[in-house]
Amino acid sequence: MLLSAELVSKRGLLEERIWTLGRTLIAYSGGVDSAYLAWIGHQLLKRDMIAVIADSPSLSRTQLADAIEFANEQKIPFQIISTQELDRPEYARNDGSRCYFCKHELFTIMEEFRTDRQFDSIAYGVNADDQADFRPGQFAAEQHNVRAPLLEAGLSKHEIRQLAHDAGLRIWDKPASACLSSRIEYGLPVTREALGVVERGEDALHSLGFRQIRVRHHGEIVRIEIAPDELPRALSAEMAASFTRIFKDLGFKFVTLDLEGFRSGSMNALLPFSLLRRKD
Repeated sequence: MLLSAELVSKRGLLEERIWTLGRTLIAYSGGVDSAYLAWIGHQLLKRDMIAVIADSPSLSRTQLADAIEFANEQKIPFQIISTQELDRPEYARNDGSRCYFCKHELFTIMEEFRTDRQFDSIAYGVNADDQADFRPGQFAAEQHNVRAPLLEAGLSKHEIRQLAHDAGLRIWDKPASACLSSRIEYGLPVTREALGVVERGEDALHSLGFRQIRVRHHGEIVRIEIAPDELPRALSAEMAASFTRIFKDLGFKFVTLDLEGFRSGSMNALLPFSLLRRKD
């Protein structure tokens, strides 16, 4: 894949931004954005960076294992820390500010780790496309003075995938993912039990061969999202029977397949417009 002159320039700008970080901790979940940032951070800063994985019930075991595997493959130094956002009532109540309290918990713990290890800064993998979505976690990052090198370089999700592909990283086309809590309808409490149900449901869909999926938890109802290019295989009586068996066994009374297919952040459509307008 031949990179455009504009993208080469943005990569250069990204490298400049990373050099200004000094000794840095990079919030790392294993997704494309944070994985590429951790990789290029390691290429430039070597041992003066650590990728920090926040382990909690909202991170699937599959995602955790893949994040560790990629870091080991690329010899990226990493540290797993435990976060307790689920113990915060503000987080567990699951209103439109949930993501803020999640990131506040993460960056508070990372700041303590940074101080103990005498690092200079913290960075995370938000990108230019994220500015068009409702992301209250970005306000928490600003409060904690967390740097966003990918955003500072003006890189979009597609451009980050191109750079990861050019670097030969296997994660370049990894399906987008988010914390398991984002699957639970706003207003329903986030519990370990609900997160476990979502995780087992998504693992079951992956075992059926579907790649880009979401299990949306609406109490007694489950809403299954599958990427549009994979939807035709889902639209059969045989697959409907499989979905019904899987999700009724997990405790849902009603099993639905969303005919719009997968789209990131679809739960945000349930939030009031007045809240979506807020950048904090």
